[in-house]
Amino acid sequence: MNNILSRAVNTGMDWFEKRLPVFSFMKHQGEYQTPRNLSYAWNFGSLAGIALMIQIVTGIFLAMNYVPHVDHAFESVERIMRDVPYGWLLRYTHAVGASMFFAVVYCHIIRGLYYGSYKAPREVLWWFGIIIFLVMMGTAFMGYVLPWGQMSFWGATVITGLFTAFDSIIDGLGTGLQTLLLGGFSVDNPTLNRFFALHFLLPFILFGLVVVHVVALHVHGSNNPTGLDVKKKKDTIPFHPYYTIKDFFGFGVFFIVFFGFVFFAPNYLGHPDNYIPADPLVTPPHIVPEWYFLPFYAILRVVPDIVIPFTGIVLMTSKLAGVLAMFGSILILFFLPWLDKHPVRSGKYRPIFKIAFWLFVFNGLLLGYIGGKSVDATIFGVSTVIIGRAAALYYFAYFIVILPILSKLEKNTPLPEGIYEDVKNHNEGAK
Repeated sequence: MNNILSRAVNTGMDWFEKRLPVFSFMKHQGEYQTPRNLSYAWNFGSLAGIALMIQIVTGIFLAMNYVPHVDHAFESVERIMRDVPYGWLLRYTHAVGASMFFAVVYCHIIRGLYYGSYKAPREVLWWFGIIIFLVMMGTAFMGYVLPWGQMSFWGATVITGLFTAFDSIIDGLGTGLQTLLLGGFSVDNPTLNRFFALHFLLPFILFGLVVVHVVALHVHGSNNPTGLDVKKKKDTIPFHPYYTIKDFFGFGVFFIVFFGFVFFAPNYLGHPDNYIPADPLVTPPHIVPEWYFLPFYAILRVVPDIVIPFTGIVLMTSKLAGVLAMFGSILILFFLPWLDKHPVRSGKYRPIFKIAFWLFVFNGLLLGYIGGKSVDATIFGVSTVIIGRAAALYYFAYFIVILPILSKLEKNTPLPEGIYEDVKNHNEGAK
């Protein structure tokens, strides 16, 4: 009886496999070979995937109860919080989830920058990662507008107003783009409807991009802490069970932090002004975006007018220069494979690069801190605008000046013979 049942199951699986190769795909995932020296820094990719799924699931349930209308949006959010069963949990999980999503993605990017994951042959993999990041930013911005609080309304007003800077390049270009995005001449009901529709749609596009990103990853396999290519069979181990167990441990730590915020500090990462209904007649004293946009917001604010030396002629206004610098701070990541041509991928074996890199990370945190301060604030008596300009200058200098110079001049420390030898040496050193 068991043999008959087993043959029937196998026949059914074979029939289905010929039409949709699900089982071979699952087998491939289980047997997928990965470098044997991956550290916990490689957990952030899978954590980002989990965070995306949480956002999609909670977002679908929130959309069932949200009303995208300027007269009802704020009240509908309050109704979700107060009257919908477990609505408060859905809303806080979604709001905190956005911050957690960006946190793990930033860690994922920092890991890629340090270990040279953007270098050949993984350039396309890196590009798709940056495209995912850009779509994330657009999705988060539109989602921030939906609660229709004070910061939602005025944040949308300020950010969409940046497009008018392009009018100085082509007359009417920026205003036309702004009007197209808003659905009118100001932030109003058409804007809220458009942002709601796009905020609901973009996560599914994001999911598709993530699938392509993972497919691109499987073409040449994962990078690793040594940056060396896989040369021998003993350099790799199957992804399952070794890294699935490691990922599940990472999930446990992630969910402890995640739900620590959800249950004990759900509003810590938000802004209190967003619990005030949107009022077009009352401007908040200090308009700031969410924390994950602050470094780019700081770059936008601190760029001065571009003036031709000794003439006083303004070549570019601070508004246009700031907008270009803000977008350029992300787009420059696409050119990293050609800006950093050092033959060694991993920063572990590049002593000068290490110093420049960790200064770059600290510089990013400093920009985030400055982005959250008012323009007249000071740090140790020095204007945040001055400090922000120095930090923005280092940000771009890191990519345009420091990396190309180090590519030609920096001498690396000795590399291990291979991935297996690196693990062996590490284990012997631990003993």
